[in-house]
Amino acid sequence: MRVEIWTDIACPWCYIGKAHFDIGLTAFTHHDQVQVVHRSFELNPQAENGTVPIIDAVAAQYGRTREQQIAREEQASAMARSAGLAYRIGGRVFGNTFDIHRLIHFAKTRGLQVELIDLAFRVNFADERSVYDRGTLVGLAVEVGLNEAEAREVLDNPDAYAEEVRADERLAAELGASGVPFFVLNRRYGVSGVQPAEMLTRALEQAWADRSAA
Repeated sequence: MRVEIWTDIACPWCYIGKAHFDIGLTAFTHHDQVQVVHRSFELNPQAENGTVPIIDAVAAQYGRTREQQIAREEQASAMARSAGLAYRIGGRVFGNTFDIHRLIHFAKTRGLQVELIDLAFRVNFADERSVYDRGTLVGLAVEVGLNEAEAREVLDNPDAYAEEVRADERLAAELGASGVPFFVLNRRYGVSGVQPAEMLTRALEQAWADRSAA
């Protein structure tokens, strides 16, 4: 059985949603027979990298007050802690995630995609280090075991793995995904947003039962 997961490293609900999925998958009886495919999604493809605090940027984007956005961050922080994740508030900046998605596709060719995704999420939300900084991205690549020169070459070439990112985004649009996290099970079931681990386990069980029946 195959599960495709669309996420964006800048998305707090993706950070939490992936953790919930990992827990739900572990509880699934046939977890060792599930192929998990991670796909790219940019929440803000037109964003420019800069120093604007994420709270101010997202509040402006969705027409919220700063206090309302801080409340949402606090909600995300509480959900993250309940899933065993560290989550800090106030230090992240707003930026464009296209380069990190390209690097994640490169990591896939070396069998290190999941490791880079998990590390990027942790650095962004637990450490509040900028995942938009070229030096940070190279450091993350090296930390998970990628070759530094190869990682720099990918980041220096704007066309490297760009089509892979765009293809993931086109597929998400074809399947009706307007936000992330977005889970697709065997191209029959779609689950969107942050869901409890137990619900994701049930979705896996349903998809497995339908697969067996077919």
